[in-house]
Amino acid sequence: MQLTAERLRALNEISRNLRRTVVEMIYTAGSGHPGGSLSSVEIITALYLEKMKFDPRNPLDPRRDRFVLSKGHAAPTLYAMFAYLNVIPRSELLHLRKLGSRLQGHPDMKSVPGVEMSSGPLGLGLSVGAGMALAAKLNQAPYHTYVLLGDGEIQEGIIWEAVMTANKYKLNNLTAILDHNGVQLDGICDEIMPLGDVAAKFAAFGWRPFTCDGHDIASILNALEEATSYREGPSIIIAKTVKGKGVSYMEGKNIWHGKKIDDHEYRQAVAEIGGISYAE
Repeated sequence: MQLTAERLRALNEISRNLRRTVVEMIYTAGSGHPGGSLSSVEIITALYLEKMKFDPRNPLDPRRDRFVLSKGHAAPTLYAMFAYLNVIPRSELLHLRKLGSRLQGHPDMKSVPGVEMSSGPLGLGLSVGAGMALAAKLNQAPYHTYVLLGDGEIQEGIIWEAVMTANKYKLNNLTAILDHNGVQLDGICDEIMPLGDVAAKFAAFGWRPFTCDGHDIASILNALEEATSYREGPSIIIAKTVKGKGVSYMEGKNIWHGKKIDDHEYRQAVAEIGGISYAE
């Protein structure tokens, strides 16, 4: 997919602003998951602003492409995108994780328009996405399903059951994206449960793997174009990312999987990221 230089600059600036917004949301909440939210910013930007069929004025349009945030703790990034698109009011963003707010720590499909799956326990999203893709085939519906996965959750057995199912039914309308930052809650993935050659693993299960730089929007879009053009079965994009991307003291650190941001850390993060916040 070819973008003009002007459009690419605009998407990068939106990503910067989303990253700033996520930091402000988590700082105001006093809790949350900054690391994995920040690593997924460009992926969500590329999907919603360039690739997916998604009408913000009608987020439940039956013809829409589906996006399943399987790594649901990255909800702040999804909420920030929804606010940018005016799916939800920007004034709600600073109510993240507050009592009575619909912007919970993990997204709730019954409360927030555009959320395709309520999450919490990791590992469920790929099964749900496979079900959506299979339903589309059975109903001859035109939509494509995308599932965003995290490194830690692909250590779970249910993921591989879904991988087998998607291959059995040759779900060429299903694309998984792995936010491959190499870090999980308790440490480095290679120290806890080594993932090995992820592309080879998925290929062995009948999936077509693609790779990209998960912080380069042009690279992400090229991988998405290749993946969705593959017609023989399901595909996965392994997007190389950095946990806590954009904030020096967070990058690559497992302690920032889920941790509050204090006043000093907030000021430093804002200074490093720049841009503006979409939160009101």
